[in-house]
Parts: sequence; C-alpha cells; structure tokens
Amino acid sequence: MARVEMKPTQIQLSKAEVSDEHRRAAARALDSGWYILGEECKQFEAELARYFGVEHAVLCTSATSAITLTLLSWGVGPGDEVIVPSLTAFPTAEAVYNAGATPVYADVDERYGMDPSHAEKLVSKKTKGIIPVHLYGQPVDLDAIAALAKKKNLWVLEDCAQAHGAKWKEKRVGGFGRAAALSFYPSKNLTVFGDGGSVLTNDGETARKVKQLRDHGRKDKYLHEVVGWNLRFNDIQGALGRVSLANLDRYNEARRAAAARYRAGLAKVRGLELPQERAGGFSVYHLFVIRLLGKDRDEVAKKLAAAGVQTGVHYPVPCHQQPAVTSKGKQAALPRTDALVKEILSLPMHPLLTESDTSRVCSALQEALA
Repeated sequence: MARVEMKPTQIQLSKAEVSDEHRRAAARALDSGWYILGEECKQFEAELARYFGVEHAVLCTSATSAITLTLLSWGVGPGDEVIVPSLTAFPTAEAVYNAGATPVYADVDERYGMDPSHAEKLVSKKTKGIIPVHLYGQPVDLDAIAALAKKKNLWVLEDCAQAHGAKWKEKRVGGFGRAAALSFYPSKNLTVFGDGGSVLTNDGETARKVKQLRDHGRKDKYLHEVVGWNLRFNDIQGALGRVSLANLDRYNEARRAAAARYRAGLAKVRGLELPQERAGGFSVYHLFVIRLLGKDRDEVAKKLAAAGVQTGVHYPVPCHQQPAVTSKGKQAALPRTDALVKEILSLPMHPLLTESDTSRVCSALQEALA
C-alpha cells in the first residue's frame, strides 16, 4: 500500500473567537426586528466611547469611511494636503483621496510608525492635518506628533484600525487627536465578523456631522439637509461587537502573551529582527511582524507554509508605490519604508494561539532560516 503523507495542520495567520455569547447576541439582534442603527448600535457606540475614554463614537461601514466622513465633516477637500505614512494599508490614503484631498507620504521610524521629523519636512501651506497610524498594534510617538501638530497648527486624526486597546503612557489611543478611526474587520483585535468601523471624538459637532453624512445627509427621516451617503451600521454586527468589546482586554493579553513566547523562542535566531515596543507605548500586537535580514523572504514563507504555518506581508507594496498613486505623478523615495517592505514578514497572531502553536512556529522558522 502506498504511503499517504499527511500535511501538518495549518496554524492560521489570524483567527477570531466565536463564542456561544456571540451566537446569543446575534440571535437577540435578529429577534429584535430592528436591524439598522437600532438599540444594539446605540449601546455599542456608548460602550466604545466609554472604553476609549471619549465623548462620542459614531458607527459606520469601515475605517475607510470613518476617515473619509471625518475629513468631509471638517471641510477637507480639493487643494488640501494630509500627511500619512506610506507603510500602512492603502485605505488610509484612499480615504484622503475619497475626500478630494491629496495624501503626502511620510517615511517611518525604527518602530514602523510615522517619523515625525520627516513628516515636519512635508508640511506646506496646503497641509491641513496628520493621520498617524498605530501600525501592527504599536502606538506611534504621540508626544512628537502632538508637538508637530501644535507647532504647525494642524489637526491629528488617529488611525486606530489595528490598535484597539493600545496605550500611550497609560492612556488608550483614540483620544489624543481631534478624532480617531476604528476598523472591525474580521482579523482585527476587535471584530464584528465583517466590515465595520467607527469614528471616535470629543467634538460634538464632528459627531453630529458624521452621523448625518453616514445616513444620506438626513436632518430627519424625509428631510435631507446635505448630500450624504449610505454608510450605516447594522444591529446584528453591533450585538456581536458588544460581546467582542467586553472581551477585548482578554484577547489583547492573549496576543501579548503569544508575542512574549515568540520573543523568547526566537531571541537567539540569527538574521532576524523582532518587533520591540516603543518606550511609553503598550502594543496590542494586531500583527507580529519580523524583519528578515539578508534572507529570501519568499523562500522562508514557502518553507513555513510547507510546515503548516500561514504568514503574510503587511505590506509588500507601500502606498507611495501603488499604481493608483504613481499614475497621479512621481513620488519621492522613502528610504526606510522602501527597505522594510522587502524584509518584513507577519507570523500568526491571534488570541487563540496556544503555547504549542507558537513553539511550532518558532521551530519551523528556525529550520527555515538554518
């Protein structure tokens, strides 16, 4: 009889907990008979605001729409520039384009966050604000960003799509700027098992305008005061999000524990740079991104895949090199970003990783690098 070779069970790059509590919450929302911006959404908004320590949370369809609606509520549009990091998911920049403004791309520092010193060099008479991204769950240097914004009279809109629960000097990110944006995509630390997002702000007028813009520009049911969009949230995902939010700190501690195991297991591996937390920052490890020094990343990823370890690259093509951007004009080189995107590799990271999983990933990576 021919020998059947069994493939190893795959360790997923990301995975969310689906509990009985989630199932009961979804059923509760289904039974309510109110599915758009109903009671579950109102409660979720209130709970988000409390958790992040802000006055208002306004649910919408994604972090992309959250950023776009916020910019439009502030009157940002054609002729305006907004500084964004290039090493981020393209939707950060896409939202600026959607508002009619122009993103100006900044390089990153040694912790992969926006480099404030480079950002300052990009400020022009057209610059209206800065969108720092707390990439991979790691807070940017918010002190430096705030100082730059104050010096140049700019607003700050935090992109917290990957950083639910991350902290800067003991305060949760999301409340440092004029507003912030969240994502609830399935891989995120806080998910609603589909697309979804929220604006966070202490500014009541921003919250009012975003609420109006997300719902067809309505003043009331049949009176449309401005032209808006249909970017509303739904109650089934609101109910699911409430359960995930109640468990978010537990999920984040599990991610941090997995990161600590990776760091211990890979500490002595040559040709590898591990993520380090910024002084003053508290990372929630949306991703665990390593840097391969002098190694063929694609070959390493193939070997890990063969060992049953799923990996990713976040992100192989930075924003300033995207065809949608270069087609609008030549972009300046960003040395650190341009180098990093050729070397970074994301290892499995989610709250359900076991000690056995992380041990297996470490062993597979050591073997792949040998």
